[in-house]
Amino acid sequence: MNFDAETPPKGTVRDWLDYRANSCSGDRAYVFTDGAKPLEWGDLQKAAQDLARRLTAAGVAKGESVAILQPNGRDAVISLFGALYGGFRATVINLVAGDEAIGYALEHCEARLALVDQSQMALFDRTRPETLAVLQEADADLKPDLHALSPDDDALLMYTSGTTGRPKGVVHSHSSLLAGGWTPAVAHSLSKRDSGLCVLPIYHINGLCVTVMSTLLTGGTLCVAPKFSASNFWEQCESVKATWFSIVPTIISHLLHSNTTPSPVTRDRIRFGRSASSPLSPDVQTAFETRFEVPIVETMGLTETAAQILSNPLPPGLRKIGSPGKAFGNEVCILSSKLAPMPANVQGEIAVRGPNVMQKYFKNPEATKATFTPDGWLRTGDLGHVDEDGYYFVTGRLKELIIKGGENIAPREIDEALYTHPDVVEAAAFARPCNTYGERVEAAVKLCNGSTLTSPELIEICIRKLGKFKSPDRVYIMKELPKGPSGKIQRIKLPDTTLNYKSG
Repeated sequence: MNFDAETPPKGTVRDWLDYRANSCSGDRAYVFTDGAKPLEWGDLQKAAQDLARRLTAAGVAKGESVAILQPNGRDAVISLFGALYGGFRATVINLVAGDEAIGYALEHCEARLALVDQSQMALFDRTRPETLAVLQEADADLKPDLHALSPDDDALLMYTSGTTGRPKGVVHSHSSLLAGGWTPAVAHSLSKRDSGLCVLPIYHINGLCVTVMSTLLTGGTLCVAPKFSASNFWEQCESVKATWFSIVPTIISHLLHSNTTPSPVTRDRIRFGRSASSPLSPDVQTAFETRFEVPIVETMGLTETAAQILSNPLPPGLRKIGSPGKAFGNEVCILSSKLAPMPANVQGEIAVRGPNVMQKYFKNPEATKATFTPDGWLRTGDLGHVDEDGYYFVTGRLKELIIKGGENIAPREIDEALYTHPDVVEAAAFARPCNTYGERVEAAVKLCNGSTLTSPELIEICIRKLGKFKSPDRVYIMKELPKGPSGKIQRIKLPDTTLNYKSG
């Protein structure tokens, strides 16, 4: 079961956890900033086995969904591995998705039992269907045989954000879930010597695969924080002797605008920081690296691909600012509107195929069929192109394009123009219906504390960089922009959330 950078991992999550427990039982696996007792590999295996037996004794069938409502912490890690170890479909619930989306997921997944943290009981009681109950304590003497497992069996069910209709349930097998931890491990040369810091929720695909699953495969150590805190981030990196971390562009921007810095020892120990979930502004990346002297590796991934599909190489390899990089561990291409692969420097839809691609959308064969091409490419819905060196560039989402007077405008163009001002912490452009052009450009920003920047000044910055036609007619200065569980700005919610805001 040794990690192999050339070959996707074989076996199941159970196989890998057994291997870790047998080969390095006393080594620390997962540690926690909230003061909870660390989990060594042997501890985690025993806890996962015990939970798997409890679920089996309670009558949960192989491949049946088990709902997990757990914030980041020791119990969340045990709940995840216990469900996976037992051969059940770990159904991790996005705790900040809103009652309607959570209630839909809990009913749609067909789970009969749930693993619920005490802090989430009120949420669970509000949203659960009558057929779903919390797992009760079981007789300690019950030791039922666990279900037999194979790599193609269902492992994970995770619901998309559902910003364009009902959330879709993405189903991953043990094989694709493990591959989701393997691709970042390969791209970032992770090993047993590495210690990562996870501040993203592990009920999101980035936190779950990039950090939790990669640690299982490499045998390294992962520190799990309850959530991101700008004031504590560098101190947490120091306390766990982190060599890497995985964050998102909004966190990078908040760190950049904070008054905290890493110690020289911490800075020198960190090999890289990893950015994913949404495009990273080149100006923000450059400013971060200049201030903190920590290289940021931009990447790209999806729930449907168990996170990563693209990554820039590690230093001293060539990192192309503004690109999420090259394919690692899978194939990526650009498709035309007729679903044919396109040559370099021609815009189309980014598509992927490989061992980390999902099995299907749960109980949604129509959506599954529409997402895959006849020759097996998964359509991401992202627009972009690839250059002659194999680096991909993302220009926007097909569904987020602003179509003004028949011309396509990528919101990212406006975002990056706004980010060129150092006072801008968060920025997102979006479309507003318009009688004259069909749609017009608007944008929302969050500014750093004490900034006196005005909306007209921000519009003028965009005009200078993009011209008047592509520039926003209005810029809303907000206290916070709406975000998903990973910290990604939810652009599609901005038309509604800005209705009661003045443009600044």
